[in-house]
Amino acid sequence: MEDEQQPSPDTNDQIEERRRSLEQIIELGFDPYPHRFDRTHSISEIINQFAARTGEELEAERPNVRVAGRIHAINKMGKAAFIRFTDGAELLQVYIKSNEVDERTWQLYKLLDLGDFIGTEGRLFRTRTGELSIHAESLTFLVKALIPPPDKYYGLHEIELRYRQRYADLIANRDVRRVFEARSRIIRLIRRYFDDRGYMEVETPMLTSLPTGATARPFVTHHNALDIDLYARIAPELYLKRLIAGGFEKVYEINRNFRNEGIDRSHNPEFTMLEWYEAYSEYEDLLKLTEELISSLVEQVSDSPLVEYGENKINFTRPWKRLTMREAVSHYWSDQERPTIEEISTSDGLLRVAERNESLRSQIPHLRSLDYGHLLGEVFEQVCEAHLIDPTFITEFPTELSPLSKQNQNDSRFVDRFELFISGMEIANAFCEINDPLDQRRRFEAQMALRERGDDEAMVIDDDYIRALSYGMPPTAGEGIGIDRLVMVLTNSRSIRDVILFPHMRPEKPAT
Repeated sequence: MEDEQQPSPDTNDQIEERRRSLEQIIELGFDPYPHRFDRTHSISEIINQFAARTGEELEAERPNVRVAGRIHAINKMGKAAFIRFTDGAELLQVYIKSNEVDERTWQLYKLLDLGDFIGTEGRLFRTRTGELSIHAESLTFLVKALIPPPDKYYGLHEIELRYRQRYADLIANRDVRRVFEARSRIIRLIRRYFDDRGYMEVETPMLTSLPTGATARPFVTHHNALDIDLYARIAPELYLKRLIAGGFEKVYEINRNFRNEGIDRSHNPEFTMLEWYEAYSEYEDLLKLTEELISSLVEQVSDSPLVEYGENKINFTRPWKRLTMREAVSHYWSDQERPTIEEISTSDGLLRVAERNESLRSQIPHLRSLDYGHLLGEVFEQVCEAHLIDPTFITEFPTELSPLSKQNQNDSRFVDRFELFISGMEIANAFCEINDPLDQRRRFEAQMALRERGDDEAMVIDDDYIRALSYGMPPTAGEGIGIDRLVMVLTNSRSIRDVILFPHMRPEKPAT
């Protein structure tokens, strides 16, 4: 892989040739790095405004434009040439003739390469083949691409090179650009959805004095002036709920979380979350809101409630499937001895069911050491998640897995919580928030006991958060949605790295 990352001998020759061309351009008197270029339009604006005009209409109107972009192709025809250039989204053609520009400009044209940036001024017309073009009256040099752009037909094939050099990936692959344009649009639509419903967007700390908000391994750094360790936030949850205690009734945040964990198809150490909290609501309210929010996104981003994702077509038609965690385990059990809900409702029963399944014994080698809640969670993950393709709400999570969630009023073994799964991935997590400070302290203490037994992902006690609850927090429900995974589904992107502009990579090995 490292060999592919180094320029080939041919590429090195091209780089040297481009450097010589730049020297000649400077000798012609052109500024190699001008400060600005005044445009009347972007290329996309020209396409949008004039694409429907006929050649006769353009000839009558003779619109004059000043426009700039990156050279995509050059077609030389002796004393004339066509240059295609792009603003990244659209392509436009420039027609230039040697007898219509001065000799210096024509010499500049002959020194241009693919990837260079130019500006031009001229009138719009249509060629004999009907293509919208600019009849150039001038050519302005803006910058030389000293490294040749990726091949316009074949692009970048080596997947890690694409992630590492996203700028080159964007030059070569317009589909990649469309993914990130879709991501930007999805985030705008989410903001509009919450703003229209009276939520206030807020910002909470990215560096925190305690690693709290979720069960995960944190990144740690040190603040020299205060001489204290700080943690890149795992989740904004406890700060957002402080705001509910402080009197805001509806808050949301779209921002980064950081977790010092593994990297795979659906995990990146740095990722974007939407979190929101609403006073006087419960998790059933958020379930309905989640279904409405994501359905509206599908409706505005896709043409159909059926969204292609890999080999599947995900059906977003409402209402979505809803199963308790125990119902899901029973429903998706793979062998003939499918357990009943009753069998997996006690620690002993669940352990017997898990131990008679050879696959689970190998996948969960420590199953005998787990309490009921953690064992049920492990069994659910192994047995069910891969089957949850269409949107599915999983409810009735064990209390042991939910240190910040209220217990169910009818069965204290479980909490009022749901997770939304799409295409086998957890997309959303929501629950009724604990607002009893004594109960919250007990849950934190249980987490500390897990830490003492070696669980470095368990939470620590946050005394200031307990103090905030002690001032009084109304009944509240809150939820987090993984923006990256949601964008993966809505853009048919198979890896989280495909929807993050600059995903984390191992450092490049130095050239030898």
